[in-house]
Amino acid sequence: MVAIARIRLPVRSSVASSPSAPLLPLCARPISPSLRPSKNTRLAAQRPRTLTTSKPLAAKKYTQDHEWIELSADGKTGTIGISNYASKALGDVVFVELPTIPLTVKQGDTIGAVESVKSASDINTPASGTITEANNVLEEKPGVINQGPEAEGWLAKIELKEEGGGKEYEELMDEEGYGKFVEE
Repeated sequence: MVAIARIRLPVRSSVASSPSAPLLPLCARPISPSLRPSKNTRLAAQRPRTLTTSKPLAAKKYTQDHEWIELSADGKTGTIGISNYASKALGDVVFVELPTIPLTVKQGDTIGAVESVKSASDINTPASGTITEANNVLEEKPGVINQGPEAEGWLAKIELKEEGGGKEYEELMDEEGYGKFVEE
């Protein structure tokens, strides 16, 4: 058997304004005239249902050279970086060369470089556009790439030549495709 406790809650209505007023469940209290629906008000169940759609947020896409790009919600800009796989393959990153701002690029152009204790690798842009921002934190702390290459270790922001990245973006690998690619 379950015991139910009755709690007196402060209520701001004329019905329960005095301490001696009976404690009524919310459904038993009279509805204030200002809250009553008018004769012209349609009940929620009678309202026609509408469906609104919005552009789905773009997923992160990858290149065969292990760079990624993630589009902004509006599809006009993107963030570029190296993949987790590339970060692990490089090892401890000791130097990052960032692009000069602004820099107009075509897909595949080199926009910077990453050097580690094992090797060095150029960073190529996954899409055409104008590089508008670089992650300057990486100049002082290049190891941030190892801690979060697909998050705070991003390299650059790009204003895309085509909204949504166009055909260039569509041809890149999604996460599942990239996962299969690195397993080969």
